[in-house]
Amino acid sequence: MSLQPSTGQRPRRGGTPWRKAALIAAAGVPVGLLWWLLAPSGLNLLTGNPDLAAGTNTATWLPRDLVLAGLCLLAGCIAGSFVAGSKHEQPAPGTVILVVLAGVAGSLIAWGTGMLSAQWWGAPADTSANASVAFSLRSYAVLAIWPAAIALAIFLNALFPGSGGKPRS
Repeated sequence: MSLQPSTGQRPRRGGTPWRKAALIAAAGVPVGLLWWLLAPSGLNLLTGNPDLAAGTNTATWLPRDLVLAGLCLLAGCIAGSFVAGSKHEQPAPGTVILVVLAGVAGSLIAWGTGMLSAQWWGAPADTSANASVAFSLRSYAVLAIWPAAIALAIFLNALFPGSGGKPRS
């Protein structure tokens, strides 16, 4: 016996749109931590090259932004496929807007988490010569990649839906 009133609708896979949006935005924390762990002038686990460990080396600035761009692209594709629905059930326009805004929040949270991680666990940087010496983001357009990837994944799923069920025998 169910305590919830029957609405005649099936429960949605993965929860309500608000729950999905909260998960997408909260994913910014691990993305930001990964950015600081992997990027040059962060902990630099991706290359391990000691020449790229310091922010005073201007050659680290572009790869640092590209690491965040790649992580945001991956997170956006995963989030978009998580929300995209199936062949027979597409997300509502309000849900799409909500999760794209959650992608914006997720990218901002990732950026802030990476910068905070650098302040807490990174070496202090002398930014008197240039503010980009400190672990930072030089290209703010990177922050648009996550929500754009969500929107693109949902759009592509609407154009090319999968089989939506079991393969034919």
